[in-house]
Amino acid sequence: MTASQIIFYILSAFILGMGILSVTSRKIFRSAIWLLFSLIGIAGLYFWMEVEFIAAVQIVVYVGGIVVLIIFSIFLTQQSGKEMQKAPLMRKIAGALAVVFGFAFTYMLIDRYGFKPKSVVFDNSVARIGNAMLNTEQGGFSLPFEVVSILLLAAMIGCIVIALKIKPTEQ
Repeated sequence: MTASQIIFYILSAFILGMGILSVTSRKIFRSAIWLLFSLIGIAGLYFWMEVEFIAAVQIVVYVGGIVVLIIFSIFLTQQSGKEMQKAPLMRKIAGALAVVFGFAFTYMLIDRYGFKPKSVVFDNSVARIGNAMLNTEQGGFSLPFEVVSILLLAAMIGCIVIALKIKPTEQ
């Protein structure tokens, strides 16, 4: 096993571990922190693949934008220190079945297609990625670039809705 493979497995285990902790934690603030670490691990995976621009976008958009908005909205509510309710048994069973199905489907795809190395060298220069993101022609990524803007707007609106304090009406 090479050092590159060991680094990949360490990063993958870190991302999966933080994702599992994010989903299973019963405290909402801790879930947000585990999500933050999981997204940082994904940025580390991008750095490992030598795609620095995408790693920087991952950190700026998701770690710096989405997670910070989630944490601010948690703090603006009075629910930040309380434990969330336990999930019903049927939801746990459905989640376990979804995980088993996902692993089985992934194994089936890998078994069928495998990992075939390509002889084409990937051009990961920032100039090429920037031109591709702003290109409106075929092969351009201006639409996904705009979708990220809508994602950030939706996250801000969601955080504002969560942060709204509804006062109970007295009778």
